[in-house]
Amino acid sequence: MIPYLHLGPLTLPTFGIMVALALISAAYILQADFDRRGWKADAFLMITVAGLVGILGAKFYHLLEPDNRAEFFAHPWALILSRYGFAWFGGFLGGFGAMLFMGRRAKLPLLPFLDACSPAAAFGYGIGRIGCFLSGDGDYGKPTSLPWGMSFPNGVVPTTDRVHPAPLYELIIWCVIGALLWHLGTKALKDPKAKGEIFCNYLILTGVARFLVEIIRINPPWIFGMSNAQVASLASILVGAVLLWRIRS
Repeated sequence: MIPYLHLGPLTLPTFGIMVALALISAAYILQADFDRRGWKADAFLMITVAGLVGILGAKFYHLLEPDNRAEFFAHPWALILSRYGFAWFGGFLGGFGAMLFMGRRAKLPLLPFLDACSPAAAFGYGIGRIGCFLSGDGDYGKPTSLPWGMSFPNGVVPTTDRVHPAPLYELIIWCVIGALLWHLGTKALKDPKAKGEIFCNYLILTGVARFLVEIIRINPPWIFGMSNAQVASLASILVGAVLLWRIRS
């Protein structure tokens, strides 16, 4: 794998490069959704703010997890400035909160705004996972004998075992979800349905996908044998299902 690109005196982490590419891609997709809805709003500004807040949320959520809390309080600045240690759920909470704020600031209707954000969020997450794959940061899966199993001997968290390339699974799954949500948005614009349904489908589909991927991941269990990401995924599925039921009724 390629954790870093060396360009003369510059050393660029591939994870950071792919996160930037994910944000840019999400901004283009969100702006396209705004345009087809006839909204005059700046998706690029929204994604920039949400991306920065999401990165901070991912970092602090990881640092405040039970396994990392003691070390964080002992060496706070060293860990805050570290290139490693980001939690998906913390990034989701930070980015989601920032997007709600930016949408309200732009005076966009809440549920249609969340519908518009859903395809961009799915594609952005999937593309960002390429950074985890390139850096070999430990987001790979358990050992496997499948022919597409891979090793990460030069990764940030190295392993010589052949393991599931879980980030590639997520890239494929989330891009499929993003394409489906975009298609639902196209249909909804031609034949308007209850506002918010696309966002509910985003919560349900991504929750199911993340829960299943975690089965082959190496994350430690947190409660009832489930990792913290699986618990968050169940919460996402439940919230999405309840909201969908309320909207349709």
